[in-house]
Amino acid sequence: MKGWVDTTLLPNTPEYMRGVLNLRGVIVPIFDLRCRFGLGETEATTLHVIVIIAVKDRMVGILVDTVSDILTVSNTDIRDVPKMENLVEEEYLSGLVTIEERMVALLNQERLFDTQAIEEGVTAGQAESN
Repeated sequence: MKGWVDTTLLPNTPEYMRGVLNLRGVIVPIFDLRCRFGLGETEATTLHVIVIIAVKDRMVGILVDTVSDILTVSNTDIRDVPKMENLVEEEYLSGLVTIEERMVALLNQERLFDTQAIEEGVTAGQAESN
C-alpha cells in the first residue's frame, strides 16, 4: 500500500487508468477502482490509498478510498458468487468470504483489468521515464 501521489498521465488509455508511477524503479500503472466500476472518477486526496497487486506477472496499483483491514483467508473459506440474472459485475468477482458478521467480495483481478492496457501503460511509462 502507498498513499496517493500524482501520477504521470498517458494518452489513449482507458478512462479508469489514472497514469503510471515509478515505484522503486518499476513502472506501475494505476487504476481507479471506483471509475472501473462505472461510479465516476475518484477525486483523489492524500487520504486515498494505492494498493499494489500482481496481475499475472505485472505490478498494478489500484486507487481506493480506504483500507479498513488486511485479511488472510484460506481457499476453503471462499464461497462461490451466487448466479444472478443480468449481473454483469459477477465476472469481476472470484468469490465471497464471511468474516465475523460481514461479507467480503474478492475481486478477480485478471478480469477486472485489461492486461493489454497494463502492458501499454507499462511500455508508455518506461518510454516516458527515458
